Amino acid sequence: MESFIATVNSNDEIVDFKPKYEVHRKGLLHRAFSIFVFNAKGEVLLQQRAFGKYHSPGLWTNTCCSHLPENLSMEETVHQRLVEEMGFDTELNFVGKFHYQVDFDNGLTENEIDHIFIGFYNNNPKPNPDEVASYKWISLNDLLEDVEQNPSNYTYWLKHILENYISLLSVR
Repeated sequence: MESFIATVNSNDEIVDFKPKYEVHRKGLLHRAFSIFVFNAKGEVLLQQRAFGKYHSPGLWTNTCCSHLPENLSMEETVHQRLVEEMGFDTELNFVGKFHYQVDFDNGLTENEIDHIFIGFYNNNPKPNPDEVASYKWISLNDLLEDVEQNPSNYTYWLKHILENYISLLSVR
């Protein structure tokens, strides 16, 4: 059964809920979120997207990301998806949002207002293999260096966040 996700206007106000594939096929503006989880060493938990994902398969990205579905609040959704994808939950704090748009080779478009959340966790995840191929903990400095050297290994939105909104990821 196809999930319905929130389409929004330019002020990030929910307009409707439409089938996820249709939203991406038509490039409709929608609400999404990106979670960054850090450990006590200041390392961020990255996931490698499962190879069966409909776009960006096998690319490395932030800890968890998804869209706001119908019948759930953002607060409920971020925790539910973190458990579904990475097998754990933790306190999450909203730190900001931004808009981006990117067209993929398969004809789909992400046109999102992306809400960024950060959290802390000191154990290893138990990722869902349908969602996540692998994971790793990495310092932000090492991540920035690797993204510069190997940009094709990372999702568009992760690179965009690191380039434009890294100050939101401060873990002081």
